[in-house]
Amino acid sequence: MATYAIGDIQGCGDELKRLLEVCRFDPVQDKLWLVGDLVNRGPDSLGVLRLVKSLGDAAVTVLGNHDISLLALAEGLGRSHPGDTMGNVLNAPDREDLLTWLRAQKLFHAENGYVLVHAGLLPQWSVAQAMALVAEVEAALHGPDYRELFAHLYGNQPVQWDDSLSGYDRLRVIINACTRLRVCTPSGAMEFKFKGELQNVPAGYLPWFDAPHRASTDTTVVCGHWSALGLMLRKDIIALDTGCLWGGMLTAIRLEDRQLFQVPCLTQPVAKDWK
Repeated sequence: MATYAIGDIQGCGDELKRLLEVCRFDPVQDKLWLVGDLVNRGPDSLGVLRLVKSLGDAAVTVLGNHDISLLALAEGLGRSHPGDTMGNVLNAPDREDLLTWLRAQKLFHAENGYVLVHAGLLPQWSVAQAMALVAEVEAALHGPDYRELFAHLYGNQPVQWDDSLSGYDRLRVIINACTRLRVCTPSGAMEFKFKGELQNVPAGYLPWFDAPHRASTDTTVVCGHWSALGLMLRKDIIALDTGCLWGGMLTAIRLEDRQLFQVPCLTQPVAKDWK
């Protein structure tokens, strides 16, 4: 049995199929860990969702910001952007089955010394605390009043975690950290406009994984979201968004021995804007 973690797919269905062939992935005995952003901007979000859903328990998926945007749009509560390519999902005959399945996915998964999350963790969060906080969001996301969560989802405030936060402010910070975080101050105040390369991080900020005294350094965090960062392999972090959508690679890593597998973009790449 092997566990293959795969970076942001974003509707690159042909590349995903090819990568699974290259890995010799066997859904009977192997596991897939997907860092989220299954959909949007690429040409085949519908095919990607159908494929991953068909894998059942062989695939562990956490939600990315584009996945959550799809769910919100489906409820008439989201914000569409130029370049979005989620219409094939929204107009599909199996739309409701796919969206129900997607909404049932996690924001965070921890197993065997690894954590799977789309974007990152705030520096003051231990893995145990993050797991408890994410459970609050998942209860709202999977519950009968999930539309209320989408209605209060969007916004950058508050930018920093505080244990006293409550209501939708509390849930919004947790979601933003798990699905949108790239850089923060040493104390954990998030900044959401920056999407560029490491050498251009704004003054006063640093990559979330380099925050001093980060409480989750005892666990290897597997993440994506930051295509301008690219592949990063350290003891405490495996970053896998290698920009397939923009003409880069779709990357998998076998967690047991850290062997890499990659396939190039097979379709017309999207104009790069680091989103």
